[in-house]
Amino acid sequence: MPTQAQILANRRNAQKSTGPRTPEGRAAISQNAVKHGLLTRQAVISSESHAEFDLYHDRLLDELDPAGPMESILAERVVSLSWRLKRTARIQNQAIDALNTPDTSSPLARLAQSLLPKSHNHSQANPSAPAPDLTLGRMAIRDFANARVLDRLLMYERRIEHSLYKTLFELQRLHLIKKLNPQTEIPFDP
Repeated sequence: MPTQAQILANRRNAQKSTGPRTPEGRAAISQNAVKHGLLTRQAVISSESHAEFDLYHDRLLDELDPAGPMESILAERVVSLSWRLKRTARIQNQAIDALNTPDTSSPLARLAQSLLPKSHNHSQANPSAPAPDLTLGRMAIRDFANARVLDRLLMYERRIEHSLYKTLFELQRLHLIKKLNPQTEIPFDP
């Protein structure tokens, strides 16, 4: 049971901890929970190219050809979901590679790798080949604590895929309604 002095000291210390105050500090800590990027609200995570996303975004919107605010909302959602689906595939591939590749980032792992015979040492097979980037895969493995990581990634993939197909179906339905009856006003309530 804490004493009255400990309770008062705890309250004084709690008043000092107010978190970041600058916009830069707030932006930095907003990324603290982003691990593998499957559940992030952002379209592009730090390991992805904004230019590549912008090109993908523009091409997909041109193909979807949204007309009106509701179709634009659905088309943007299709872009976001399909980008996340691509990320899921990349994370799955990296997780499989990470599970099959020894992690040589720690000194202990490098020592263990150096003690293996050259025929077992993967890094000696082609020393000039760059090591693949397995960061997202390793993050997913760590996030899921090695417990059925591929099953969990598949679950996320299915959820994203389901949302994508549902959104595409709704967008196609709106396109069809407008095509069959151009005078029909689709209600928009943001």
